[in-house]
Amino acid sequence: MIKIGIVDDHAIVRSGLRQFFSDQVDLRVVGEAGSGREAIDLVRKAELDVLLMDLSMPGQSGIDALAMIRAKAPDVGILILSGYPEEHYAVNLIRQGASGYLNKECDPGEIVKAIRVIALGKRYITPSVAELLAQQLNRPADVASHEQLSEREFQVFLKLAKGETAGDIARALSLSVKTVSTYRTRVMEKMSLNSNSDLTYYVPLRTQVPTAF
Repeated sequence: MIKIGIVDDHAIVRSGLRQFFSDQVDLRVVGEAGSGREAIDLVRKAELDVLLMDLSMPGQSGIDALAMIRAKAPDVGILILSGYPEEHYAVNLIRQGASGYLNKECDPGEIVKAIRVIALGKRYITPSVAELLAQQLNRPADVASHEQLSEREFQVFLKLAKGETAGDIARALSLSVKTVSTYRTRVMEKMSLNSNSDLTYYVPLRTQVPTAF
């Protein structure tokens, strides 16, 4: 039996996933969470094989929680199920410890397939993500701007792009405002951007892709 935790800030998504998984004889949902912080608590309290986690959530996002979850539970598989396109985040998040990345527009059956692969201790790489990885190997100089960022810079980048203030980011990441400002400067330099508006235009984080459930 594969024990699953579901992390998404929309109750209807969690309910839809739970119902879908109930039809699979080898899957069992043992816990749910609505934020990154709750996901960390869930990992502490429940025995999980795979954590299915969204990225965009209020407070501490899935990206914020990923490193902490990986540090506290290195053996738990983490499957990211996000509305954001694979080409924007998949490779970066897999490098940071995610076991797989799926867009919410994928076929529900692929989620089950991915969970079963990840439960075996493997990574689940879709053909599109495999192509992105191959492109990076073949063209090391042709790297998207955000892929040059460190893990913490990437976290700050996403929050800035969502319109969060330095104070908001400092509280969410347990950093000082001065440190956040330093990260912002590095992000801007590495991505050759001039303002937060440029970040917002770089990737439309404000536009939510409809969920599959």
